[in-house]
Amino acid sequence: MAERDEAAEPVIKRAKVAPTRTGRVRQARRIYRELGDVYPYAHPELDFENPFELLVATVLSAQTTDLRVNQTTPALFAKYPTPEDLAAANPEEVEELIRPTGFFRAKTRSIMGLSKALVENFGGEVPRTLEELVTLPGVGRKTANVVLGNVFGVPGITVDTHFQRLVRERWKWTAESEPEKIEAVVAEMFPRKDWTELSHRVIFHGRRICHARKPACGACPIAALCPSYGVGETDPEKARKLLKYEKGGFPGQRLKPPPDYPGIPAAPQGTV
Repeated sequence: MAERDEAAEPVIKRAKVAPTRTGRVRQARRIYRELGDVYPYAHPELDFENPFELLVATVLSAQTTDLRVNQTTPALFAKYPTPEDLAAANPEEVEELIRPTGFFRAKTRSIMGLSKALVENFGGEVPRTLEELVTLPGVGRKTANVVLGNVFGVPGITVDTHFQRLVRERWKWTAESEPEKIEAVVAEMFPRKDWTELSHRVIFHGRRICHARKPACGACPIAALCPSYGVGETDPEKARKLLKYEKGGFPGQRLKPPPDYPGIPAAPQGTV
């Protein structure tokens, strides 16, 4: 008879989705709490010094990584530090500066357009309400919530691709597919004060462990709570090789991360 392997990895079973809304809310809040232990340092991964910089950086982050934006914006903001400067810029020069972020012509129109709107309609200041922010060129609810939550302390839920994938496909919190409807459903599951931090934790998890193509299920600290456990690599050793950023021992996305970030800062563009 074979001896029992005391060092064997515990068997994890796929969690069941609660049949009632109350049960699903309890499950969601437990995942939120557990993610707080996994990512006590979760934060926005765009470098910024003021509301204007975060607004522009968030617009530039569409269809690219925060790392690419962080490597691009230092030169942009060095040349155009204020809405007034960017609104009066030569579009071709702006295009060349932000070319690495992709879709640079459309993004140039957006960031120059929003800069002009800030100057003409808001005295050169970034507005503090969602209703006003979404009137700016290139700014939707996602971008507005990022700015409101991270510079003005106004709670908001950021439904990006990572957030949508996890709460809808992996954790089954909602069957809605439109970002605004997902935002509304999730907002009802959590106290308003938790909305911004919830966004950070979920997005951090999606970027580091619960990837779109091959999630690292076998290395996931909340695997026992997940209704989709097993859709990715379950072998712990193989799963650990899929971890990204500080969880995998690699540099993060910010060149200037917060002091409590335990990982390695990203390198500036053009350096090793």
